[in-house]
Amino acid sequence: MSAVPCVTFFASLAVGVAHAAAPSSPQPASEAGPFNVTTVAEGFEHPWGLALLPDGRMLITERAGRLRLIDKNGKASAPLQGLPKIAAASQGGLLDLTLSPKFASDSLVYFSFSEPGQGGSGTAVARGKLGTNALENVEVIWRQSPKVDSNLHFGSRIVFGPNDTMFITTGDRYNQRPKVQDLSTTIGKVIRLKSDGSVPADNPFTKRDGAKAEIWSYGHRNIQAAALHPQTQQLWTIEHGARGGDELNNPQRGKNYGWPVITYGIDYSGEKIGEGTAKAGMEQPVYYWDPVIAPSGAIFYTGEAFKDWQGDLLVGSMTPGALVRLEMQGGKVVKETRYLGELKQRIRDIQQAQDGSIYLITDMPKGKVLRLEPLAP
Repeated sequence: MSAVPCVTFFASLAVGVAHAAAPSSPQPASEAGPFNVTTVAEGFEHPWGLALLPDGRMLITERAGRLRLIDKNGKASAPLQGLPKIAAASQGGLLDLTLSPKFASDSLVYFSFSEPGQGGSGTAVARGKLGTNALENVEVIWRQSPKVDSNLHFGSRIVFGPNDTMFITTGDRYNQRPKVQDLSTTIGKVIRLKSDGSVPADNPFTKRDGAKAEIWSYGHRNIQAAALHPQTQQLWTIEHGARGGDELNNPQRGKNYGWPVITYGIDYSGEKIGEGTAKAGMEQPVYYWDPVIAPSGAIFYTGEAFKDWQGDLLVGSMTPGALVRLEMQGGKVVKETRYLGELKQRIRDIQQAQDGSIYLITDMPKGKVLRLEPLAP
């Protein structure tokens, strides 16, 4: 496989390097937050992604394959038309969405989904113009390859970066672990593209024979949370481990983050995975969780409503279910706090509104859109 010389190449650069163990979560108990929680809208079937429109409306995806508009009064529209075929089964379906950075002028909505095709299904990203009751002129701009027979681990967050770039996170598709270290596939990778789907010339593997030019980093298990740091403009991701080993990473150009060779978790059967927790040529996470938080959705908070949270990374937890706040200094986690554990809800996505309030969606059979507002003085 083409992965072998690639892994050997990176390992040869780091032979003899000592690895310090990554810091782990202290597993804090959930506590009362400095906010009120209100339900904005409800009745959605396993919602996955949320986007706040400039005019106060919202777009929300339902994993079953529906995209809906929510008006300012919390009323949801009929499903919008124009979506491509979607393989909605198990973890697959209509997944993340985000607005074009130029949405005010181009009205483009980007969304990820599990696309059916030869061999099974795979993560794909498309874009279309938001119309009155449809997405218009929809085009698929990227497809994971190869498609495989699995309905699990699609990854699937979309984050816009600087200079008209975008990052797409993927997963290992659960039964395709060997392909994660193989640069001829886009399984278990972070993808970096331009907004039209073309490949930036400065991607790390554009000149590597046999490697996919769109790959930014590799060795990832299943990234379902990602956010761009507002000052450094660097991507941060949080990926699912197996039993233990959820990871916070800051994926760097061309680097290998180890899965499935190294991990802080074990398999669901209780068996060991890979070779241990560290290996030369493979990156350590910035922080990890064991037990897991099942991460999904993340933002760096920049608003005025919760001034003490400015610069903190907020992450959704689906298990045990919480809003996880990571206080960051110098690229490290210095404190973790958890809120909303009493709701016992799977927090799937997080968004910040213009007024600094925070919107969450719950991944449940009758999922909700929740709003967090500061407590009155």
